[in-house]
Amino acid sequence: MIELNEQYCQVAVNYPGTEDILTYKTQGVFLKPGTLVEVPLGRRKAKGVIVPFNLTQEDIDSIEAKYKLKAVTDLFDPEFALGEKELQLYQWMSKYYHYNLGMLVWDSLPKILKRPREVQLEFGQNEDFEFELNEWQKPIFETINSKLESGFDRFYLHGVTGSGKTLVYLNLIKEVMKKGKSVLFLLPEINLTPQFTETFKRFLDCPILTYHSGVTASHKNAVWKHLKKSDRPVMVMGVRSSVFLPIENLGLVIVDEEHDNSFKQNDRCPYNGRDVAIKKAHMHSCPVVMGSATPSLENFYTFTRDKRDNYFTMEQRAAGGFPTVELLDCRKHGDKKRNEDIFQWPFEQKSLDLLKEALDRKEQVLVFVNRLGFANYLQCRACGYKFEDPNTGVPLRYFKRKNILSSGHSDYQIPMPEICPDCGNMNLLQKGFGTERLQEVLTQVFPDKVIERFDRDEITNLEKLEDKLDRFHSGEIDVFVGTQMLSKGHNFKRVNLVLILGTDSMLNFPDFRSMEKAYQMLVQILGRSGRYSEEAKVVIQTLLPENPLFDFVLKHSFSGFYEYELAPREIGMFPPYAKMAGIHVSSRHRDKMVSQLSFEVKRLNDFCSKKGLEVQIFGPTPAMIERRANLFTWSVAIMSKDVNSIHQVLHVFKNYNQLDKSFSVKLDVDPYSII
Repeated sequence: MIELNEQYCQVAVNYPGTEDILTYKTQGVFLKPGTLVEVPLGRRKAKGVIVPFNLTQEDIDSIEAKYKLKAVTDLFDPEFALGEKELQLYQWMSKYYHYNLGMLVWDSLPKILKRPREVQLEFGQNEDFEFELNEWQKPIFETINSKLESGFDRFYLHGVTGSGKTLVYLNLIKEVMKKGKSVLFLLPEINLTPQFTETFKRFLDCPILTYHSGVTASHKNAVWKHLKKSDRPVMVMGVRSSVFLPIENLGLVIVDEEHDNSFKQNDRCPYNGRDVAIKKAHMHSCPVVMGSATPSLENFYTFTRDKRDNYFTMEQRAAGGFPTVELLDCRKHGDKKRNEDIFQWPFEQKSLDLLKEALDRKEQVLVFVNRLGFANYLQCRACGYKFEDPNTGVPLRYFKRKNILSSGHSDYQIPMPEICPDCGNMNLLQKGFGTERLQEVLTQVFPDKVIERFDRDEITNLEKLEDKLDRFHSGEIDVFVGTQMLSKGHNFKRVNLVLILGTDSMLNFPDFRSMEKAYQMLVQILGRSGRYSEEAKVVIQTLLPENPLFDFVLKHSFSGFYEYELAPREIGMFPPYAKMAGIHVSSRHRDKMVSQLSFEVKRLNDFCSKKGLEVQIFGPTPAMIERRANLFTWSVAIMSKDVNSIHQVLHVFKNYNQLDKSFSVKLDVDPYSII
C-alpha cells in the first residue's frame, strides 16, 4: 500500500495573494519537508517549499472534490534544500510576522545558479592575539565562557566605544571552535565587514565566510554549499540576511551594534535580524551575545531589570581616552552677513580653527552631517516655487557635482534648472546643506589638503569602500566628510577631532524614538575620536544647546540617558512598556482606501471589546511620505502590553479584512517607527 505522503505533499508557494499552503500530487515519490520545488499555479508556474503535513485520506478526498489536484513539476538543487531547523525558523517567522511562508523562504535564499563560478573562500591564519584580556574584560569572558555549553541564554556587553568588546568576542569564538562548533557573527551594515574580515582572518583557524550584498551570487552559492557539506567549524560573518544560512553545528551567535536599525528589513517581510538571530540561537540551544556602546532601549530595560546577571558593563576604554565634547551655539552668529561668513557657511569659525590646528598636527579629522548632496532643497526667491518630487511631494535635493536635482525617496531626478518654471526668475535659493556642500567649503578653506566624502553617493560598492578606508588609514586622505556610515564601528588611529553638524533635524523629528536615535548616533560618532590619544575633542554645532540630550553626551553619561528616556516611554506606553505593530495600506484611490481602512479599524476595536483584549488602536493616519509612485499610504498603529493580543488582532485583520483586493497591505510587527 502506498503511503499518503508518497502520493501527496503540501507546498508553501512563493506567490502573493494565495493561501499560505497548497496541496499537490507527488507522483509516488516522497518529498522531504524543506525540498525546494516548482509547482503549477493556475496558468503559471511558481516556486515553493515542501512543508510537513498530516492530512488524512478524508482530507484529501475533500480537497479533490473541490479542486483537480496537480502534480509537482520540478525539483531544485537538493544542496539548497532546507534542513529541519531552517524550515522551523522560517515557519516561526511566517507566524510571528504574519507573512507568506513561501515568499519568505524564496526572498531569503540566494539566487540559485546552475553553473556558478569557482570562488576561493578565505581561511584564518591563526595568529596569536596582540593583546591579553585586561582586568575588566577577563571576568566577563570567564563568566560567559563557563556557560557556553549550557544551552540557550542571552548575554549583553554594554561597552563604551573602544572598550575592547571585539577582543572578548574573539576569545569566546576561539573557545567555541575548540569544541568543534561554528559561530554566526552579525553586523548591521557591509561597511563594517572589511575590518572584521581582516581581524578574523588573522586570529582564527577556520574558514571565514562573508555574506552580504557586496559579494557575488557565485560567492553566496559557494558559502551555502560549503555550509551544507562542511564537517569542521566555520566563522560566518554578515549582515541580517546571513541569519538564514544553513549552519548546523552552531555554537554561538554574536550580534554586534545590536541597536542599529539596519537590522530591521523594511521591504518584503519586515523582520528584525537581531530578533531572528536570537530565535535561531534558541533553536540550536546555544547562547547569543549582543553588544553595543548604545543599547536599544528595549534591551537596556530587559537586561538591567530582568537579566542583571547576564548584563556586563565596560565603562573604560582599552586605550586612549574619552574626548571632551563642546557645543557651539550657532544662534549667536545667525545675523552675521560678512562675506567670509557666507563663504564658510555652515561652519562656525571656531570649528574651522580647531580643524586647522588638528591638520597642522598631522592628524586626520572626521566631519559628520546626516544628509547627502549640496543643498536640501531649491526655492525661487521671487515666487517661492519649490522643486519637488512629483511621485512623493518631497523636496528635491541638489547635487552640485552631477548638476542634478534628485529625490531621496524615488528614482526621480532632473537637470539643475536655470530658471523658475512658474515665474521665469533666474535667482534660485539653495537651502540647507549636505556632505557635498561641506566638502566644497573645506576644499576652499584648505586647498592643500585632501578632503573626501564617505557617503552612499560616493561609495556605491564594497571595492570603493575598501579603497577609501585603505587610503584614509594610510594617511592619503586628511578629512573625511561623511554621513552615518562614519559612525559605525570604524577604528581610526589618527583621528582626535570630530565635527558634527545638522543634528537638530533629528531632535525635531516626530517619532517617539527620535531622542534615542539622536543619542545613539552622537555617541557612536564621538566614539571615533581619541581611541589612541588622551587628548581628543568632539565639536557639535547646534541651534538647540539647551536640549537635555546634550547634557548626557557632554558628561559621557553611561546609562543616564536611558533612565531619563524611560520615563516618557512609560507615560506614553511605548516600548519597552508595550509591544507595537503597524498596518500599512496603499492604493491609488485615497478617499476609498481611507474610508475602508477606517471601517476596518472600527471592526478591530469591536473585536477587542468583544474578546476583552486590552489593545489600543490608533489611526488611520497618513504615512510620513503619504504618496510614493502614485500610491497613497495610510497606517494604523496597534499597541498592547500583551504581545499575544496584538497577534490576535493582526490575525483577524489579515484573514478577515474586507478591503478592496487592489489595495496593497503590509503588516509590521515590532516597527522602529509608527509613522
